[in-house]
Amino acid sequence: MILSNALRAGTKIELDGTPYLVIEYQHHKPGKGGAMVRTKLRNLRSGALIDRTFRPDEKLVPAPLEERSAQFLYRQGDEYTFMDLESYEQFGVTAKQLGEAGVFLKEEMEVAILFYHEEVIGVDLPIAVELTVVETEPGLRGDTVSGGSKPAKLETGALIHVPLFVDVGTRVRVDTRTGTYMGRA
Repeated sequence: MILSNALRAGTKIELDGTPYLVIEYQHHKPGKGGAMVRTKLRNLRSGALIDRTFRPDEKLVPAPLEERSAQFLYRQGDEYTFMDLESYEQFGVTAKQLGEAGVFLKEEMEVAILFYHEEVIGVDLPIAVELTVVETEPGLRGDTVSGGSKPAKLETGALIHVPLFVDVGTRVRVDTRTGTYMGRA
């Protein structure tokens, strides 16, 4: 059991049979009355955000999540196929289960798959990935009205903004949490 006072960002708990990830927490002591813990939680199944308030002495159940290492093999339509690195079994994950992580997946990439009672609920990508730019406009000198960036399409199909000096064929590092350009690889 976890006391609500011990909640921190990144903690995974289970409420009403659903796994949640703590995004934000705040210990709040109003002028009169008892203290409380305000949280912002992300439903790991649907991705919905909720606000929830707990008493400081309230006990919460940790989410029984299992994390398995897997390698991305290929994509066929809306189905992504992975291979468990321990048992070498192949399994499919839908685009809905992957969420936004799907646009950064490259063949042979190793990721961590989150399971909740044998159901895939998410994928933890590396924080940064190296991808090749396959399509972008040529940057015009002096064209800095838009902050000195231009749209670029990466080999996985992801669209990001890159600086004007980045050309087709350039390998770039991308932050998978925010989808932003980090630098050249």
